[in-house]
Amino acid sequence: MENGKIFELAEALGKALKEDERLVKLEAAKKAYTEDFDLQKLMVEYEVQQKALQGELVKPERDTMFIDIIQKRIDELYKTIMEHPVFVQLNETQAEVNELMNAVNNTITFNITGEMPTSCTGSCSTCGGGCAH
Repeated sequence: MENGKIFELAEALGKALKEDERLVKLEAAKKAYTEDFDLQKLMVEYEVQQKALQGELVKPERDTMFIDIIQKRIDELYKTIMEHPVFVQLNETQAEVNELMNAVNNTITFNITGEMPTSCTGSCSTCGGGCAH
């Protein structure tokens, strides 16, 4: 098979994947994430607090009380961000897309080598097919 055909097939696969409901949901989740002002504000504060903590930790004479205050705020922000519905949705949809891409890669690898990659769980529910299970 010539290289041109391989890239045509790759292009067709890419277009098919782009239309898959999991990727459509991921794009919507990314959009919701970037457009959520409150969540973005939390993310910026989290980064600022992380930098402040790093700055304090490199000082020869550390203010442990200040470090504790910063760390407590970082922990609060982390919890709030991780529990934010928009962030949860983004993580869940990203995990679904990762599973899809792993299944696609496993199927391609199986068709090239005749063997399932070591990431095969043996469960057909996590697989893209192509194996003898």
